[in-house]
Amino acid sequence: MNTFGTRYRTLIFGTSHGPFVGCTIEGLRAGTRVDAAYVQAQLDRRRPGQSLVTSQRKEADRVEFAEGLADDGATGEPIVAILRNEDVQSQSYVDVGRIPRPGHGDFTAQVKYGGRSDLRGGGQLSGRMTAPLVVSGAVARQVLLPRGIRFYAHAAQIGTVTSRPVTVAEIEANVERTPVRCADLEAADRMVAEVEAARMGRDSVGGIIEAWITGLPVGVGEPFFDSVEASLAHLLFSIPAVKGVDFGAGFRAASMRGSEHNDPFAVADGRVVTETNHAGGILGGITDGMPVTFRVVVKPTASIARPQRSVDLEAMKPAETVVTGRHDPCIVPRAVPVVENAAAMSVLDLMLQGGFV
Repeated sequence: MNTFGTRYRTLIFGTSHGPFVGCTIEGLRAGTRVDAAYVQAQLDRRRPGQSLVTSQRKEADRVEFAEGLADDGATGEPIVAILRNEDVQSQSYVDVGRIPRPGHGDFTAQVKYGGRSDLRGGGQLSGRMTAPLVVSGAVARQVLLPRGIRFYAHAAQIGTVTSRPVTVAEIEANVERTPVRCADLEAADRMVAEVEAARMGRDSVGGIIEAWITGLPVGVGEPFFDSVEASLAHLLFSIPAVKGVDFGAGFRAASMRGSEHNDPFAVADGRVVTETNHAGGILGGITDGMPVTFRVVVKPTASIARPQRSVDLEAMKPAETVVTGRHDPCIVPRAVPVVENAAAMSVLDLMLQGGFV
């Protein structure tokens, strides 16, 4: 299924090398203000070709709202947004159905769809399909911003280089100042060098994105199956190349005692808070009023220019393949705004379900 959401519903469509990609959004009340310039600004953050640490594919990614908006407001009908694919080089993908690329969905898509799916550029399995997620998330953020809800993310690790702990204020000030989108500027320089070394070696590198959601009230989340963790993880794992998600202390909790992991309650400025936030702002699948914190593991880009072992599916014998075309040596920098906006999609849907909006 290419649809996500119960009350705020998003359907994505298109393929990486087709004429366009886009989304249909349902669930906004008539009259809800939608600023197309804000949506475009979020898309510009994700756009390829802005530095050597990203793919050199040149896509303007100018959003076109075909239906559902009038005079900067939602009509109450489905919103249809289109992003045209303008810089495709499909010749690089003529053999991927016969000799699948390691690390990609070529083989599984061939088997599942009987050879009928469009595998150029990864088709519907491509990272290109995250552009519609940014559109939907940017629309959702505009509903949530007046309610004081904010989304922040940065590259906490790229390859072997890790950031020191940073604050939300540092993310606001620094995250767009470097091509790797790390709020720790000293670490960012070393991250750039790590990505460049991988690129020069015809290889790639992965990393970790750290994210915060602030301003959420107590009570958001619908346990069991629409808990905050379940809803966010569902969307985050839908981002190609994401291989892990944890919340709060996450996997570090395995080495903690309960007395250490439990967040003591306290009162501050007339409201209940916790002294620590190992739970990541979520208790029992429901927001507790503290910032929701999570980390996303992004694998190294599967498309690398080194020779790799594969098989010829027609001859059923070993084969070698070399991936050509334009690819990100590290997906993390462009995935930072995708993570933020995908989180906004999830949060708005949960808040609508809970009657907060």
